[in-house]
Amino acid sequence: MEIIHLSFINELKTENLESNIIGMAVEYLTRFMLTKCVYIAFEVSVWGAEIIGEEEIANELLENIIGLDETSIACACELVKFDVYYRQRSIGYCEPRPKTVPNAETIYNIKEMVERSIKFFNEYGPITKAGFTFEGGYTKIIDTGDGDFLTKDTLWDFKVLKNPPTNEHTLQLLVYYLMGKHSENNKEFNTIKYIGIYNPRLNSIYRYAIDKISSETIKEVEKSVIGY
Repeated sequence: MEIIHLSFINELKTENLESNIIGMAVEYLTRFMLTKCVYIAFEVSVWGAEIIGEEEIANELLENIIGLDETSIACACELVKFDVYYRQRSIGYCEPRPKTVPNAETIYNIKEMVERSIKFFNEYGPITKAGFTFEGGYTKIIDTGDGDFLTKDTLWDFKVLKNPPTNEHTLQLLVYYLMGKHSENNKEFNTIKYIGIYNPRLNSIYRYAIDKISSETIKEVEKSVIGY
């Protein structure tokens, strides 16, 4: 993939929360700051809360997410923990969830990475869609999954990782592109020329031109991985 390292001024600090919580908080807060709609940005978290009957708590957290202040970031970290119940379609849980309390360094990092992400989309955007599913494109093999961002010519995935993407990450992105092409909203993918990963932690872009992917590879992924 083409690799572009963007410049940044502020270094990140040591965090006290799990990486997946931080990653989702950064992604969803970026969606919120770009779309100005907090419910759309955190809708998967809300769906998860509804599954386990805690939509009232989720709505209270949503009401307190208004920007990139400390309270908004802390509420985002607490809210994204509901994601797992939607993605795993859990019908409940037994043990109480410990409250997520990000320390000052973690709040600083999340704000910094969201600001990096906004700057990234100001240069490589604007976004045309944020947080989308693939109705009509799912199969018996892959019946869930949602994309992160679309711009005019690129399908972007967010990875808030300490290392560059792996072949599993790039395969997932190609799968999402092909599912998008098979979905009911396939017209939105007609202008897509690249699949790309943006990592705000490393402030790096990883991008690959779709026309460089062989037809044999695409057919193999469609058949063996997705099940078309």
